[in-house]
Amino acid sequence: MCHAESVSAPASRPVCVLGLGLIGGSLLRRLADTGLPAFGYNRSTATVDAAVADGYTASADLDAVLRQAAEQDAIIVLATPFTALETMIEAVRDTAPACLLTDVVSVKEQVAVLIDRIHPTGRYVGGHPMAGTSQSGWAATDPSLFEGAMWMVTTHDDTDADDWLAVAGVARSTGAYVVPAANDAHDRAAAAISHNPHLTAAVTAAVGAGESDLALRLAAGSFRDGTRVAGTAPDLQRAMLEANSISLLNTLSETIDRLVAARDALRDHGSVAVLVDAGHRARLKYEAIAGAAPEPITGVRVGEDDWAEQLRRQAHQARVWMP
Repeated sequence: MCHAESVSAPASRPVCVLGLGLIGGSLLRRLADTGLPAFGYNRSTATVDAAVADGYTASADLDAVLRQAAEQDAIIVLATPFTALETMIEAVRDTAPACLLTDVVSVKEQVAVLIDRIHPTGRYVGGHPMAGTSQSGWAATDPSLFEGAMWMVTTHDDTDADDWLAVAGVARSTGAYVVPAANDAHDRAAAAISHNPHLTAAVTAAVGAGESDLALRLAAGSFRDGTRVAGTAPDLQRAMLEANSISLLNTLSETIDRLVAARDALRDHGSVAVLVDAGHRARLKYEAIAGAAPEPITGVRVGEDDWAEQLRRQAHQARVWMP
């Protein structure tokens, strides 16, 4: 079987990254390091100075950066926290309205709503790389951050094929695999496997801290691994979690229901077998998928009839787009 085909190979267009924190900065570094034209903006002059000192093209002058993007027909990547997006979108609308927009924000429905309200004529194909650490800022950036990671790219029936290919091409150029998905499906999945774990990590950390430091002195691998993301800056966590509140409420409710059932079973029958067994089976299923080489999407030509639906269907079978 052949891999997913496309109407044309994605061009090496310039990429303009707005926001040079962990994700945006790592993206700028990876693109530039591989010889692709890339430049960025950050409101912090200290971040810009650090990026420039490391040999990258960056500026704290948003208007100048967007004028350059407009002149070069660059793909603009929104890489700020969700709370800063409105200002960025307004600036793009006013200075570089014809540029293709994408983003790396961990929620997709609300970003699409913002763009539709502020820049309704804008060309937008959302994105979300499933990569990161608990660190933040330019000092934490890593050009290899996306290597082998999954990168969701918004795939709706009305998505322009050439725009989709351009955004997917950016993702592939970082070493990531492309996962085509609808915005709402992405947000439900992200709530389950990313946002909900942030809350359970916070609970585990808070309970583990207890009333003295004895438990923390005894803590080892399970506590360390289970609370890693709780080390992320609280403001960044809140911006991410609260932006996906509807999907997160659903997964949080399911989490609470399962924990209450496990508590009741432990109290009444002395057993937590149901929850532990379900979790064990789920972990083994995850290991089987994550541990195997990604299976490519096949038999789909981007731009032909029903291409978006076919990509989504195969993505729900854990396949990835990797031309």
